[in-house]
Amino acid sequence: MLRLYDSRYSGNSWKIRILLNQLKLPFERRTLDLEAGETKTDNFYKLSRFSRVPVLELEDGRSVVESAAILLYLSEGTQYLYDDPYLRSQVIGWMFFEQGDLQRFLAMARVYHIRGLADKMSQQIERLHADGYLGLEKLERWLANREWLVGDRYTVADLAVFAYVSLAHQGKYEMERFVAIAGWLGRVRAQPGWINIFDQSPYQLV
Repeated sequence: MLRLYDSRYSGNSWKIRILLNQLKLPFERRTLDLEAGETKTDNFYKLSRFSRVPVLELEDGRSVVESAAILLYLSEGTQYLYDDPYLRSQVIGWMFFEQGDLQRFLAMARVYHIRGLADKMSQQIERLHADGYLGLEKLERWLANREWLVGDRYTVADLAVFAYVSLAHQGKYEMERFVAIAGWLGRVRAQPGWINIFDQSPYQLV
């Protein structure tokens, strides 16, 4: 059985649980305590050379690390990833965009707020917002006349970008500014098998 190592508040881990649920794949979930250093052990390093979640351990003991790589691995041969080389390249391009232009800025502002560090880190949050808004504005412009990021259907591109964008309000981003993004977020949430960040998949064993 597949085994997913994740953490409770991780948006990157959430992406994988959503896709596993949408694919109806049984998996064992092992939720780690990041603050307790559970990703820093020698045993975990053997699974993840970067010492971070998520990690998908395969049935043969090999592991896939980094959320985008896991999404691509799981979606191969499914409706969530195009076979056409050009469309596939566009999916991958959005995954790079999410990691480079959105993820750090949205995620770190969220972390500071949910950990009660917003006042102490106010200047850092201001800088994160400046960069994060630039990425959100690019996404808004693209979605202004499109339902999905790539082609005519929901793919792992949408899922990859969705997670931290949908959580951005927890980092005090003013998401009401982005009408097209709001509509797109709603379409992603309406997909069969979508689950909330704290929901348990019916296909997971704890």
